[in-house]
Amino acid sequence: MKNFGILTAPLGVFLCGMSVLYMKMQSAGMHITPKTLQEPWAYLPYLAAVIFLTIVIQVVVVKRHLDVYILPLILMLVSIGLVEIARLKPALLLRQLQWLCIAMLVMFVVIRLWPRIRRLLAYPYLLGIGCVLLLGLPLLFGTEIGGSKNWLVLGPVSLQPSEFGKIVLLFFLASYLADHRRVLTLPVHKILFLQLPPLRFIAPLICIWGMAVLMFVVEKDLGSALLFFGMALLMTYMATGSKSYVFLALAFMAVAAVASYAMFGHVRVRFDIWLDPWQDPNGMAYQVVQSLFALGTGGIWGTGFGYGHPGFIPEVHTDFIFSAIVEEMGLTAGIMLIACYVLLFWRGIRASLRQKNASEALLMAGCSTLIILQMFIIIAGVTKFLPLTGITLPFVSYGGSSMVSSFILLALLLALTKEQGNG
Repeated sequence: MKNFGILTAPLGVFLCGMSVLYMKMQSAGMHITPKTLQEPWAYLPYLAAVIFLTIVIQVVVVKRHLDVYILPLILMLVSIGLVEIARLKPALLLRQLQWLCIAMLVMFVVIRLWPRIRRLLAYPYLLGIGCVLLLGLPLLFGTEIGGSKNWLVLGPVSLQPSEFGKIVLLFFLASYLADHRRVLTLPVHKILFLQLPPLRFIAPLICIWGMAVLMFVVEKDLGSALLFFGMALLMTYMATGSKSYVFLALAFMAVAAVASYAMFGHVRVRFDIWLDPWQDPNGMAYQVVQSLFALGTGGIWGTGFGYGHPGFIPEVHTDFIFSAIVEEMGLTAGIMLIACYVLLFWRGIRASLRQKNASEALLMAGCSTLIILQMFIIIAGVTKFLPLTGITLPFVSYGGSSMVSSFILLALLLALTKEQGNG
């Protein structure tokens, strides 16, 4: 029973948060309208579906001896995200619950079909070509939303191919690096202090780095560029342990960044905002400035849930949801949120070290690294540690593509913990 008892905490977070919002509205004499919160019965079918899917997935996890602590950690993040969306954009809560149901269904299917899905690791070059094609779709058919041309609009549904491209990239890197690990660690060419193998073996990695830069320049998608570049760099280092690749990759990115700054105006705007947002606090830097105000207002304990002013931040329910959480629930809540990601990363890396299959070990480490790297990039952006990016906080921010792709990563991580989950 303890394997199912730990699932009640996330549900309690969601129910308590919704109760606070409803009581606040009643005390203020507000009427429940579609622009605020709908009647509770509107959410009950989807909430019941989420609870049912959670129980079914946890039964599968227990029966297959997978890690029983990963799903509750993620559901805690999802519950916080749902409550914040209900607070910030009430009209979007129902749609987020619908996306959550779809994501959990996809997660269940991936876990069940994992023995077949793992066969993809035998075809690294097909995976690489598929990744390039998937990421190239926005260049041909993309629509610019929020300043980035990385969306495909299919009727009423908007999708980000990069959200699913990163999963295909994970498979490619895990398969290619596992197959060529010995060759990649044998130095053939020595340039100064760098020791590198023949060019034909590192050419695929250079293509990945170049693709990240292309996304940065053409699609104006700094977040995905940093994510793809960081993922390729970290997985290459995990596979080879070579510092030469790290130095080569960072030098490559530095040269590309300087060239992009000199050639493209939108790159200069992003960089200048990062250096000094106070030059234009009511213009291009408005989001970053309001985010910093929100973080400072929250302090240690926050203003209280429902009593802050996170609505001053544009798109607060997507890119800046972390700022809203810290403003109303304080730095303490922000640290606890980060701790959930760190725990997930720790369990994933620990399990990957026990894997005997090299490609599956790299895939598992890549899934764990990708989630925590995405968390770091977006939180660093809203706190002005890094230039602002347009990616989401996994499992917390509003977004269908992000939710589905994040649960696919979670399914892969769970499926790979077989016989390792109870430690």
